[in-house]
Amino acid sequence: MPRVSAVSADDTGESRYGDAGRVAAAGLSLAPFRGLRYDPARVSSLAAVTSPPYDVVDADGRLRLETGDPHNVVRLILPRPEPTAESGYRRAAALLSAWQRSGILTADPAPALYVYEQQSPPEDGGTLQRGLIGALAVSAPRAGVVLPHEEVMPRPVADRVGLMRTTKANLEPILLTYRGDGTAADVIERTVETLPLLTTTTSDGTTHRLWAVTDRRDLAAVSGDLATCRALIADGHHRWAMYLRLQREHRYLAHSPWNRGMVLLVDTARYPLRVRAIHRVLHQLPLPAALAALGDSWTTSGPLRSQEAALAAQDAAKASGQNAFVLAGDGQFRLVTGPDAATLDAAVPADRPEEYRRLDATVLHSVLLDRVWKVPDAPEHIGYVHDTDAAVREAAQSGGTAVLLHPVAEGVVRRLAEQGVTMPRKSTSFGPKPATGLVLRSLLLG
Repeated sequence: MPRVSAVSADDTGESRYGDAGRVAAAGLSLAPFRGLRYDPARVSSLAAVTSPPYDVVDADGRLRLETGDPHNVVRLILPRPEPTAESGYRRAAALLSAWQRSGILTADPAPALYVYEQQSPPEDGGTLQRGLIGALAVSAPRAGVVLPHEEVMPRPVADRVGLMRTTKANLEPILLTYRGDGTAADVIERTVETLPLLTTTTSDGTTHRLWAVTDRRDLAAVSGDLATCRALIADGHHRWAMYLRLQREHRYLAHSPWNRGMVLLVDTARYPLRVRAIHRVLHQLPLPAALAALGDSWTTSGPLRSQEAALAAQDAAKASGQNAFVLAGDGQFRLVTGPDAATLDAAVPADRPEEYRRLDATVLHSVLLDRVWKVPDAPEHIGYVHDTDAAVREAAQSGGTAVLLHPVAEGVVRRLAEQGVTMPRKSTSFGPKPATGLVLRSLLLG
């Protein structure tokens, strides 16, 4: 099972400006919109038409979602390319239009902000998360209002741009975190005491509920709170880059709907998120070769008797301030710690913040992958896997090496983002992630 770094109000770091967090002028601007939602009477169930975010759906999961209900939203977010990506985008746009004409998807009568609640099952921690879905004003990183913390790759950005440009819709919300004064959170708390628009439980046991906020006083209260805040992108960096590119493409339009993008904003002062690591699977590097390439700047322990023992050893090494990785393959688990200061200095510029230089993801990519193992950052060489057990299985199946990372605290992520420092991509996995398909935003509806 994936390991979780619990995030509390005390370890998130400041996310508001002022002492380190209050904004003197413009902050977040979240606007209501007319959501597109599935008609429960026209689908097998609401759970059957939802999907995880596009970038965590694997091939097997995609097929399972497609066959579970012919109207599953995965057909929109991951359309089949027949025979090219462009034709896949056109197919998604045609499906979206057809589902609206036939009443599968219907537009809410009035613009709203949407309160979204997720309750995970007890065996997965019983996490309760609540936030607001709305259309957020898009701003570049230099504005300091929406803070990215990871690098992006051109190809996934181009893919999402092509899909959104063709469908003219925001198909899934980006997950952002902020720290408010409690006013918006109070609106959420009052709203969840009323009858929800929908309730459904997905196959992982998570219960999802959605409400519409349309009262002018509530909307004004939310607006006033968010106007003093900035947000950290927790999940969705490629989609935020998509919003930025499409905003630039349509800058000539007055009051352009492309100036906003659909997000889920979660106040982590009230609802802390979970932070998990994203592991690497090196498909073409067997474990013996990975171990043999390590030099004197690394210390290797093991083989350890089990995955649990290896992860416990990693926890202890991290607690002592070391960079620590668990390497798995061929049924074996090894703990690797290091490097020495000279090796780190040669690979990572000394002018970067020390927290960045000592990130496991920084050391992994700048030292191990680039200099020691010389593994290209390409899909055929590196897989990015969220689940620890799945990473170990995938390495065993491919004859490669799984590199298991330790979760990063949100406070570290936020402090680096506030300095304008981006981490290596796929450094963190915040959650729980919002389900895709509960509410969509069509740009044609305004």
